Amino acid sequence: MSGTLTAFSFPKFNLSFFSWISLIPIILIISKKNPKQSFLLGFISGFSFYAVLLYWIPDVPIHYGNLSVAFSILIYILLILFLALFWAFFSLTYSKIHQSFPKFVLFLAPFIWVSFEYILTYIFTGFPWGLIGYSQYKNIYFIQTASITGVYGISFLLLLFQSSFIFSVNFKKKAPFFSVLTLVLIIHLWGYAIIKPIHSTDNSLKVSVIQGNVPSETNWNEESPQKIYDLFDQHLELSFQAYLQGCRLIVWPELSVPLCFSCHYGIYEEFKDKLFQFVKKTGCTFLLGTYESKKTKEGIQYYNTALCLSPNLSTSQYYKMHLVPFGEYTPYKKIFSFISKFTHAIGELTPGEKYYIHEFEGIKFGSPICYEIIFPNLVRRFVKTGGNFLVTITNDGWYGKSSAPYQHFSIAVFRAVENRRFLLRAATTGISGIVDPYGRILSQSKLDTKTLLSGNIIPSQSLTLYTKHGDVLPLASLTLSILFLILTVVKRKNERKKSYQ
Repeated sequence: MSGTLTAFSFPKFNLSFFSWISLIPIILIISKKNPKQSFLLGFISGFSFYAVLLYWIPDVPIHYGNLSVAFSILIYILLILFLALFWAFFSLTYSKIHQSFPKFVLFLAPFIWVSFEYILTYIFTGFPWGLIGYSQYKNIYFIQTASITGVYGISFLLLLFQSSFIFSVNFKKKAPFFSVLTLVLIIHLWGYAIIKPIHSTDNSLKVSVIQGNVPSETNWNEESPQKIYDLFDQHLELSFQAYLQGCRLIVWPELSVPLCFSCHYGIYEEFKDKLFQFVKKTGCTFLLGTYESKKTKEGIQYYNTALCLSPNLSTSQYYKMHLVPFGEYTPYKKIFSFISKFTHAIGELTPGEKYYIHEFEGIKFGSPICYEIIFPNLVRRFVKTGGNFLVTITNDGWYGKSSAPYQHFSIAVFRAVENRRFLLRAATTGISGIVDPYGRILSQSKLDTKTLLSGNIIPSQSLTLYTKHGDVLPLASLTLSILFLILTVVKRKNERKKSYQ
């Protein structure tokens, strides 16, 4: 029940109120079990959560990796089994501490939970997709706390609400729960008070994101030249419409057409020349998703790139740093090299090494690419480095009409709130959008549609507490959890010594 209800609180289900109560069953039960039983029950809960949340994963290797249904399902199950361990270890840690601190552990539960969300963000390659706080992306007043704590603070408060309720029921004390309830209400009121209407000013920038609706199964090596030219011209036509609407910054999605500014031959050179002509005539600036290459001593290296093309024909490039494991590269090749024998879909890109900031009319902006948007600390660094607004380009066409594009979009909303920045999102087939610094979705496209979205954004230079200081809450939570585990071990040893005496 805990795992499934928590999954239902995320898109597409969008039953976000479930995440306010969904963890009560598992916490109640593991409070009465020993650590081994708690680990198993937590594992079952985590398995059900990720099985429902990530149901769309098998379709990707089946359709785009040419893997068999059986092997794709095996990969899915192995991933779910691994991710379920985080719920299992939360339950184990909770149960261990409960043995020595049965009352206090209920107030420690939010710290333990956030600790494991933080570990999930970084362990191995990191996969912070299902952080419980993301379920609240439409609760605009509540999520303003993310500007102080990041998304982890939202997860913390959800756990605190539920654990304080259990405390009040178990120990027949109303004060703890009603104190937390009051805190939650105050946070909502604070969010309501600080959100302001945003009006166009002299600093406003008219921008546009282009959604060309290019299917992910498009193979540039197999498509006819005419179809590729048509797709490029469609993007250019949408860009011209944006220009007529007064937009001067135009964003194309990640790899929606074959672009490579470092490739001086064939179709790449032709497309580059057409883009040069466009920006010279219109004075517009483009942010484009391209593949770029460099010759090094080790050979030619390829980069997933966000390239900014200015009217004076100068360019700046940001190379994607956090690549998609098993999609853009093979992690831990000594262990997983066998997977390349089953599929040719895995690329071998080179990760970038620094946060590069682009400029548009003297205004700086950062451009995290696709998968990178799910990492709070990574996006934060674009802003701390000087970005006055954020642009993310992505290709979510791999996931069809499943929940994945909606989940990915909801995660992006938090990056806007955490850093108090306007965020533009251009996706190949959807969902594209413009999000304001408070997480309000100003415009949003549908899946599988060819469209453009235009709007005014206001650059900002102020830094939130989260942007300045980063993951203070999860680090403090991890420290506190480890401390109480140590205290628990020491206390248990002392109790055993006394029993022997």
